[in-house]
Amino acid sequence: MINDNFSVDQIDHVELFVPDREEAAKWYERILGLKIIEEFRHWAVPKGPLMISTPNAQTKLALFIGEPRGSKPTAGFHITAFRVNGERFLQFLDRLKNFQVFSENGNQLTKSDARDHGKAYSIYFNDPWGHRLEITTYDYEFVNKVLKR
Repeated sequence: MINDNFSVDQIDHVELFVPDREEAAKWYERILGLKIIEEFRHWAVPKGPLMISTPNAQTKLALFIGEPRGSKPTAGFHITAFRVNGERFLQFLDRLKNFQVFSENGNQLTKSDARDHGKAYSIYFNDPWGHRLEITTYDYEFVNKVLKR
């Protein structure tokens, strides 16, 4: 008999194709704080994924060597969203002035690019290889008070 109570726990990882995995890992560490998972580094040899993750390894990206999808029509995912609490969302916005991170339209990303969705705040941007990314928070009231000052 099949157990009808099946449910997955979470997304384990998202695959991204980049021309240089080490360069991409450095960018993701600098901008999002994701670090290489040393225990899985051997998977990257010769053409497997270089795994990077959040400190608790609950969210991972698998960086593969290959041509970035960019704006090519694919059956892949449209955006990868990372959730943070309100304090870290504001911290990310404040850090933008220190990095070259670009919005979807190619302009330097700034605090004013944060979008109010009514129950959440998000900011959308691209990595240097054209992958669309989002930082989002559901700590709406906390963030709203700070941004509406």
